[in-house]
Amino acid sequence: MQMPDRANGVRVLVIRLWIGCLAALVFAMVVVGGATRLTQSGLSIVEWKPVTGVIPPLSQADWQVEFDKYKTIPQYERVNRGMSLEEFKTIFWWEWSHRLLGRMIGAAFLLPFLWFLWRGWVDRRLGAALAGIFLLGGVQGAVGWWMVASGLTERVAVSQYRLAFHLTLACLIYAALVRTADRIGSPVPAAPPRRIGLGATALQVLVIVQIYLGALVAGLHAGLIYNTWPLIDGNLVPPPSSLLFDRPAWRNFFENPLTVQFDHRMVAYALVALALLHLADVFRTTECGRLRTGAGLLALFVCAQAMIGIITLVAAAPLALAMLHQAMALVVLTVATLHASHATIVAAPSPARRLASGY
Repeated sequence: MQMPDRANGVRVLVIRLWIGCLAALVFAMVVVGGATRLTQSGLSIVEWKPVTGVIPPLSQADWQVEFDKYKTIPQYERVNRGMSLEEFKTIFWWEWSHRLLGRMIGAAFLLPFLWFLWRGWVDRRLGAALAGIFLLGGVQGAVGWWMVASGLTERVAVSQYRLAFHLTLACLIYAALVRTADRIGSPVPAAPPRRIGLGATALQVLVIVQIYLGALVAGLHAGLIYNTWPLIDGNLVPPPSSLLFDRPAWRNFFENPLTVQFDHRMVAYALVALALLHLADVFRTTECGRLRTGAGLLALFVCAQAMIGIITLVAAAPLALAMLHQAMALVVLTVATLHASHATIVAAPSPARRLASGY
């Protein structure tokens, strides 16, 4: 193995810090997006102006123009009719901040990335991977407007289908950034048992599935009903006549609030059980401290998230608890992503590792 020189080490550190900062910005954007949804602010800006939209209203007349635009959509007519201009400003600033974060992420990604390419700090494969993440970010911006557009004509809220897709894509981008930052410059230890890697990957995938289901719950406002635990609608397992009454049957898994919340609960139980089983398997199979720590932290945070979810549900999803629950989901995803990255190392290092390790 050729040891990296000091200059290469500095380059690796800079790139890791850059990607880590991007991941932190995406984390913040998901949290702000959750607050935007919870405060019913997401439809306050009814136009998509990727460039000029960065400038907020600067005068009272400008504010009145934006308010008049909002008054034309069903949410104002059916939910917020009679709200004052000052109340409108509150929801406007949430949505404007969410969109501003998206623009900041785009600039913070593209400009340094082009500079790193120009300086030759990333190889072709790592550059292609980062370019792919950037393109996903561009798609995410379009998906965000696609989501908002679903609530501007007939609905008083956005489509739960589009909301769930929007949040899940954000989480995939976030996980890709976290994994990429982790793999750059890390030492390459002995490959762990294949079963451990499969278990860690399965947990990461299940966390993302659970986030998707949580977005469906949010989109249907299903967290505001069936606010008892461990019973749901008076049963541990609701009867099929309640879970699958809609036709075709598949629609119940996306449009029936009882079914969607029940699925979210069941996946939470599965995550807790699998995280604990995986922890026991890691301690029985390997003495690697990093894997043991990762499995332990993952089990701890999964259990903590389940408890926060129960408390949030029973309290009928107050703003502070609901935001904590969404932020904690990102924390769980972070731990799951890092653990899966460590548990799926193979004998040959990835291109990102070769950049830093001189392989």
